[in-house]
Amino acid sequence: MSADLSNPIFQDVDKARAYLEAQRWPNGPTCPHCGNADPDAIRALKGKAHRPGVYQCNACREQFTVTVGTVFERSKIPLNKWLLATHLMCASKKGISAHQLHRMLGITYKTAWFMAHRIREAMREDVASAGPLGGEGKVVEADETYFGKTDIQPKTRTSGKPFSKGGRRGPTGKRAVVGLVERGGKVRTFHVEKATKESVREILVQNASRKSTLHTDESKLYVETGKEFDAHHSVRHSAGEYARGDVHSNTIESVFSVFKRGMRGVYQHCGEAHLHRYLTEFDFRYNRRTALGMSDRARTDDALKGIEGKRLTYRRIGEAPLG
Repeated sequence: MSADLSNPIFQDVDKARAYLEAQRWPNGPTCPHCGNADPDAIRALKGKAHRPGVYQCNACREQFTVTVGTVFERSKIPLNKWLLATHLMCASKKGISAHQLHRMLGITYKTAWFMAHRIREAMREDVASAGPLGGEGKVVEADETYFGKTDIQPKTRTSGKPFSKGGRRGPTGKRAVVGLVERGGKVRTFHVEKATKESVREILVQNASRKSTLHTDESKLYVETGKEFDAHHSVRHSAGEYARGDVHSNTIESVFSVFKRGMRGVYQHCGEAHLHRYLTEFDFRYNRRTALGMSDRARTDDALKGIEGKRLTYRRIGEAPLG
């Protein structure tokens, strides 16, 4: 898959389906209902009574397609448009808006918006199986940033103290994001209600190996938790110190920079309830960046591998799902 948008898998539904089947089932179709992978027990249904791409499992007698059990399930959008939307989101460093997808794919804005969220769900990392960041001899940088106004404006700062006159001190009702990055490796960012010592410690101990060396700025949020790591070094931004030898938090700062540029310049608006999905998207692309040898094609293929076992319906009680 190249940047050439005339690629057949972006234009032809049958070629798109064949490509997705090769990604999901490299060894042949597997029944998503019972897990049967015996090629003699699975047959393709053909004829006018069946649409292309339908299989039947002789073990459980259920029918299925390549989209069953994925974020693409029960979608009327052609598969070639799903692949193109996935490619565009994976290849755009700062993201691509739902309005742009709506114009390029010839679908409604509402559909494009929901497609984008399904693709972000496919990008979501399984933290439990991925293991912690860092390790012995490795550096993990941690920092927090504030972006966009919270849906409910607080009357106190995150410390619990009231805002000063004019609201000039502290994060005045902004959304808090805590980020961890293994230097030369992967990043994980989290939206928290408040960036406190307790919430920051929970994120650190669950996502970073304590055998790592922790690098932060002079924030008091990390002083106590830093003692639990192999070593903790900090730089004093307030004194104009941004690096002392190899001690710095510039890597996580650059991660936040790309995130904020994308949110302000591309997405422009994001409801707080969906902020964690946008963070997932930016984490996914950073963890598969060109510097690690990943191409747009490899990045897109990784996203397609993540579609399985996930559903996103935004269904409310008594209502049909969006999209």
